[in-house]
Amino acid sequence: MDTSPDRYLRAARRVSTERRYAQAIEHFEAEWGGLLPTSSASVVRYLATYGSRLAASTLRTHLAALAQWHQQRGFIDPTKAAQVRDSLRGIQALHPQPVKQAPALQLYVLEAAIEGLSADLHSGQPAQRLRAARDQALILLGFWRAFRGDELCRLQAEHVRIEAGEGMQMLLPSSKTDRDNRGRNLTMPALQRLCPVQATEQWLQLSGIAQGPLFRGIDRWGHLSVQPLNANSVSRLLRQALSRSGVEAEGYSAHSLRRGFATWASRNQWSTEDLMAYVGWRDVQSATRYIDPATPFGNWLR
Repeated sequence: MDTSPDRYLRAARRVSTERRYAQAIEHFEAEWGGLLPTSSASVVRYLATYGSRLAASTLRTHLAALAQWHQQRGFIDPTKAAQVRDSLRGIQALHPQPVKQAPALQLYVLEAAIEGLSADLHSGQPAQRLRAARDQALILLGFWRAFRGDELCRLQAEHVRIEAGEGMQMLLPSSKTDRDNRGRNLTMPALQRLCPVQATEQWLQLSGIAQGPLFRGIDRWGHLSVQPLNANSVSRLLRQALSRSGVEAEGYSAHSLRRGFATWASRNQWSTEDLMAYVGWRDVQSATRYIDPATPFGNWLR
């Protein structure tokens, strides 16, 4: 057990964010040749160098990394200068880029993936059965609760309460918008088909997991890891399930689950307020970014 004094500081920082920030600092120093601590004038020159080569969202991440580096070491934050903000606005004006989004997972595609996994549940190989049960629960829970990939990987088995045929309750320990790590208590009703409650119950029974990460790695012999799945694995597992079902999996990612549910809910007359409360969005812009709207062109369609 980790008893080091800084374990709480590490817990306060998202691993994925720290990794991106470390890569951004390395890019500033090694790729561009910048020196730290740096000045706002140097940051402006850095932005000018990569303004046409990197997406504005990437540059914003790099600025956030530089800001954190300086703040943690007691230096003046050079990214707060007006000329830095103006430079980023100018880059966005001169080099607009379409927002890249994973396609929303449609319900019939989800059904095809789950049908393929269900067949593997009867495999004579224990490892294959375990993977099928895990992936089925992972995908269905990710879709119907509109989880991010990293949120799925942070779920703990001891925080899941299932009432067979009724539904389940779970604690989401933290999320991208939960900076204080207060957690959210979530519910999921049992569904008539494609049911995440039934799939999760089946996964827990087959795996024997009672504590620790709900979703974790499985080796070739069917041994369970004690570590949670890496968030990047969720996209890979989804694409594998789609490919085995004969679906073209290119472009799909963990975000496809979240976007798929948001689109399904919108087309089934969920109000924006209900959808925001269910998913945990704080503003309407966040919600609409995930929704593929219906296009009621009627008889004009070919």
